[in-house]
Amino acid sequence: MKIAYNFAFFDEGSKREIRRAALKAIAIPGYQVPFASREMPIARGWGTGGLQLTLSLAGRDDILKVIDQGSDESVNAVNIKKLVSGTTGIPQTDSTAEATLIQSRHRIPEVPLKPGQILVLQVPIPEPLRPYEPSEHETKTLHAEKEYSGAWLMLFEQIMKYGTMTTNADHPVLVNGRYVMAPSPIPRFDNPKMDHSEALILLGAGREKKVYAVPPYTKVTSLDFEDFPFQKESFEGKSCRQCGAADVFLDELIDEKTGETYHQCNDTSFCLETLNGRAEAVRG
Repeated sequence: MKIAYNFAFFDEGSKREIRRAALKAIAIPGYQVPFASREMPIARGWGTGGLQLTLSLAGRDDILKVIDQGSDESVNAVNIKKLVSGTTGIPQTDSTAEATLIQSRHRIPEVPLKPGQILVLQVPIPEPLRPYEPSEHETKTLHAEKEYSGAWLMLFEQIMKYGTMTTNADHPVLVNGRYVMAPSPIPRFDNPKMDHSEALILLGAGREKKVYAVPPYTKVTSLDFEDFPFQKESFEGKSCRQCGAADVFLDELIDEKTGETYHQCNDTSFCLETLNGRAEAVRG
């Protein structure tokens, strides 16, 4: 027997509650807004926070794109697309430029986002102060008092011990000059894309029951020091073996036949569109 779900799986009351949390998050950039995280047909920790935002925001005129660590065809991405499309009927696309609603895990697309688009990032740990303060009550107090010396001390210790900042992903950022925020486990390469983004960026943590946001054209600065500035991953002198793209986030792979190392675009749809001559035109 076929079960008829409500549009976008949730009842309308649940969607309204999640939207209210998202609106509050937009009004206070970088602030973590608690919400009543719903039970989902996937386990918490597998993107339920982002999925709840996507389902609550999806409209009949939307076009959906879902990526997981740069891939449109990973198990996580495919199953999320099946659930959203199966309960809404909205079309899917692999093209960043065509999508109105983009859900992502661990990456911001290479093609610049534009006004009217919404990027939803899946977040496992929304609290940037958690590595050195386990108490939720204390982290709330630190945010309220804008006491972030621990965050800088954590980075300072990394520099003293390893000679560099070792936050290869989820490097903390300062949003709108007020709240230190976890940008989700995106690579440092993607942090600058948040700064004055033309699209709305929403971040959802289902297990931790938090929603937060970076509204369009908001200043986002990666934490660093005057004498030790923030640096994203460098791929200077390297390019994608498949499409030839440079100045993008590249995966380092090994050719099984020759044993040689080569590089390839992490963003698979960008790579295919570049081969067809479309992505670089949009990006440029």
